[in-house]
Amino acid sequence: MSLLLGHIVDALGGSLEGEGASRDAVISRIAPLEVAGPGDLSFLSNPRYQQQLAASRAACVIVAPAMRAAALARGACIVADNPYAYFARATQLWRRHAAPAAQGGVHASAVVHPHAQVHPTATVGPLCVVERGARVGEGTVLKSRVTVGEDCRIGARCIVHAGVVIGADGFGFAPENGQWVKIEQLGAVRIGDDVEIGANTCIDRGALQDTVIEDGVKLDNLIQVGHNVRIGRHSAMAGCVGIAGSATIGAHCTVGGGAIVLGHLTLADNVHISAATVVTRSLTQPGQYTGMFPIDDNARWEKNAATLKQLHALRERIKALEQALKAA
Repeated sequence: MSLLLGHIVDALGGSLEGEGASRDAVISRIAPLEVAGPGDLSFLSNPRYQQQLAASRAACVIVAPAMRAAALARGACIVADNPYAYFARATQLWRRHAAPAAQGGVHASAVVHPHAQVHPTATVGPLCVVERGARVGEGTVLKSRVTVGEDCRIGARCIVHAGVVIGADGFGFAPENGQWVKIEQLGAVRIGDDVEIGANTCIDRGALQDTVIEDGVKLDNLIQVGHNVRIGRHSAMAGCVGIAGSATIGAHCTVGGGAIVLGHLTLADNVHISAATVVTRSLTQPGQYTGMFPIDDNARWEKNAATLKQLHALRERIKALEQALKAA
């Protein structure tokens, strides 16, 4: 598999410049700067890696206008406003040429209920199950072993990776006399267009209203989305995130790996949660939020944790001392 450098620029744009910048150069691989060699296309998205740029043996490097001079001192480059996005589109171009997209269809081992709707251009992979009343939109791809529950809807051009379960029952039980009474989950799941869902992620159906994943959302592997959650458009979540029931996540939010958002909370648009953070209150203003307790050797961590327990009492003592000083 290879592409001409000129073909890449014609397809994706950018300005091909520098010594040895031949449109007829053959690109055989897209590779990171530190390992790229002759015949490879690479990229620089962060100026901190200028030393790697200078030392790279790549045939051509994608750079921002601010890095043009440094790239030209090394050799051929493609100058683009957003090198990382250009790199992403280059990988898509590469994939299209290496493995043309499937034309749609249902694998022989998949089970699709007679009352489900699968668009003719959608792909339903091996061992998938699409239950009664479910709908799978135009150009959407279900990889292997995906389950789409009853009455759940997936929009157009979505990618749902192996093992995903959409529309399992939410965790709803009412306590009575020391036992649990199941609350039947009568809602469904509605997924918008251009959504990607990573392997073994679970999205529960709503209890009464639907769980909603809006357009452009990107979910990593092993994420749990509880019942009646709403995730706004173009938000993204890394692996092992847990979103408890009835939480509302705004648009253009990010949630780092292993973070947890408790139930019934609301995150405003453009809220960014650091990895391993536990969100225990609603966040009404955009910004970056972190709730990690720094790792330490265990003995010192235990001392610090014990000190934290005393902070409230210490605050009250300081307040009392301040009031006594004012009264003196």
